[in-house]
Amino acid sequence: SAAAAAASASASASNDEGASSSSSMLSAPQRTATLSPSETYHSDCAIRLLGRTELRFGQTDPPTRPVAELLRERGEAYPIGELMEYPDASTSSRYASEEKRLMETTIEQALEDARWAAECHRQVRQNVQSWIRPGMRMIDICERLEEMNRFLVQEDGLNRGIAFPTGCSLNHVAAHWTPNGGDETVLGERDVCKIDFGTQINGRIIDCAFTVAFDPMFDPLLMAV
Repeated sequence: SAAAAAASASASASNDEGASSSSSMLSAPQRTATLSPSETYHSDCAIRLLGRTELRFGQTDPPTRPVAELLRERGEAYPIGELMEYPDASTSSRYASEEKRLMETTIEQALEDARWAAECHRQVRQNVQSWIRPGMRMIDICERLEEMNRFLVQEDGLNRGIAFPTGCSLNHVAAHWTPNGGDETVLGERDVCKIDFGTQINGRIIDCAFTVAFDPMFDPLLMAV
């Protein structure tokens, strides 16, 4: 019957999607951006940080290798970043006391996990900035971001993966909005979008957000944030 045929087709499509989802965990996402810049908005301005990818540690563009694999192959440690001392004199003993310095070495693994998560986050963010454009559905943006996030961090149950659902709040919505399945909201040329996502390694969460806007009217806002 027609109903049975429709059910069969739906089940086949569901199985295909499941297979695709499983394979995406094992190999780099292959999708590429299909939208080209429009004359009605700009995507090459430095303050918009769009379309400019800094390839780190031999990574490809788009990324095709997990971050841990890159660093292990090069024999390098995860980037430490900037270390700053507390200005309060009452904390000076943390640096002067040998005992306290040794105590801090007990959290070195936690710091290493956080630095690993941070480098994954950094590469995901740069990848998203290279392809996010007006005309894309918000749910597609989130799913594509999370797919790359899972790949670079080598998702492993509760040990590694995304830290929380991706936020992509638009305009008057300040934060923490994410589309549900079936939501057809589209990123517009004059929208202000706040992308907020996180990575986690062994429960150590790295969270960072960035603002996307294409209308030059919002350039001062981008410069402020």
